[in-house]
Amino acid sequence: MLAGAVLPAILLLMKPEALLYSTPKGLYCERGDFYIDPVQPVDRALITHGHADHARSGHARVLATRETLDIMGIRYGENFCGSAQSITLGESLSLGGVEVSFHPAGHVLGSAQILVEAEGTRIVASGDYKRRRDPTCLPFEPIPCDVFITEATFALPVFHHPDDKGEIIKLLTSLTQFPERAHLVGAYALGKAQRVIALLRETGYHAPIYIHGALAKLCTYYEERGVALGDLRPATIDNSDRQSFAGAVVIGPPSAFADRWARRFPDPVAIFASGWMLVRQRAKQRGVELPMIISDHCDWPELLATINEIAPSQVWVTHGREEALVRWCELQGIPARPLHLIGYEDEGD
Repeated sequence: MLAGAVLPAILLLMKPEALLYSTPKGLYCERGDFYIDPVQPVDRALITHGHADHARSGHARVLATRETLDIMGIRYGENFCGSAQSITLGESLSLGGVEVSFHPAGHVLGSAQILVEAEGTRIVASGDYKRRRDPTCLPFEPIPCDVFITEATFALPVFHHPDDKGEIIKLLTSLTQFPERAHLVGAYALGKAQRVIALLRETGYHAPIYIHGALAKLCTYYEERGVALGDLRPATIDNSDRQSFAGAVVIGPPSAFADRWARRFPDPVAIFASGWMLVRQRAKQRGVELPMIISDHCDWPELLATINEIAPSQVWVTHGREEALVRWCELQGIPARPLHLIGYEDEGD
């Protein structure tokens, strides 16, 4: 009787592949009829965070955190989708008999992992995430699950990112050594720029920080959501006031440093804040004089620690160095496979 009583419960478990699977448009839940971070317009999209490779415009219906919806509105305009619905972190919602809930991912403001659950099977689509403390967003929350879907942006053993504070001190040291030079920091507009500013403030730098116009709306929104960024001023310049930026910190999107805007500043120190700055060749190719290794993704040890902490039955790996992480999981006796999703870049690296 005992074996007969246990067997039906086992049979009721839904296979993970039947609950969520990859398609050319992105991860799809057929039972709930929704996609997670689809790369093409769909009828219903659940969005993990506001970076452009995960949050695209044109969907009929979008479900996301309030912050992610607001950020999509800032980036794409108010009509970025047909209808938008916000969900509170930790709140559970039923979509076609599938329970979904959003949980902090620690990547950028409003970023979330999405827990998908049906018939006893739990899958967490983590989106992009990091484990280090970030003063601009809520920390990552480990969620027990059967399948953990992890990114693999820095999933190679070579990636051991240094302490963030030490990287900020490198910038402050350069400001002291070269007070006659403007320090131009390339940082992605959503998440990285605000994090660098907040880290500078925490380290005791309270002078005005000058920002490119492309950062203004997002920085204003972060402050509206309670993230203090201090004295921010427009990084507008003409030939008559070049020297007023000597010894100043100027932050802008990396793309801005390839155009004439960057050359207007006095003898600028070229800086780029990115996990990729650990790779010297990348820094050299970009003409970076002062690499700042600050990443909004996990490095190799953090990826492994996260998988060990969550202890899922399976790991699915996506967008990044999939093979190395899959191999590590297999060596640990954890079934793993790559999802081979396309269309995801490293905007928030």
